[in-house]
Amino acid sequence: MNYLYHNTILLLFLLVSVGGAYGQLSSQKKEILKDLNSPVPGKGRVTVYEDESISHVLGRPMAPSRTVYTSTDGTNQFYRVRGYKIQAFSGNDQRTSKNEAHKKQQVINNSFPQYETVVLFESPFWRLRVGNFETRSEAEEALKVMSKSLPSFGKEMYIVVDEVKIPVNQSNSSQE
Repeated sequence: MNYLYHNTILLLFLLVSVGGAYGQLSSQKKEILKDLNSPVPGKGRVTVYEDESISHVLGRPMAPSRTVYTSTDGTNQFYRVRGYKIQAFSGNDQRTSKNEAHKKQQVINNSFPQYETVVLFESPFWRLRVGNFETRSEAEEALKVMSKSLPSFGKEMYIVVDEVKIPVNQSNSSQE
């Protein structure tokens, strides 16, 4: 009996959680409870009572909604998510690394204007990162093209995990 009780509670939670994503929760919740409370021939009858504290939780989104950011010029909207960038330079020589990072940034901007570049300083390193890739495969494809086009950068470039900006209209992830 205890086994049946635990499985019924688990099934109720699972069905209500999944059902909440598909539309009218109140009608679905009633259907689920109706199905669970209806007798199964030869297996007995289970009665499920919904506590009021649970009814307030059901139907809320499981994940928090994403914050939409707007570019400084107001033309682009994007999400900040964990993704991938190509690190094109890293150096810690205080006299030359900053200038080298900016020179390489200019070269990449001229060759690949479609990719955002950013020079970062995290003491003691100057870094140049390229692109906003949602998946590793996108970053790998871009790295191949960049390595062919800029062979002098090739051995220094590699993929890193970083926070990226994904345009709202391009995001493949599930939205609110």
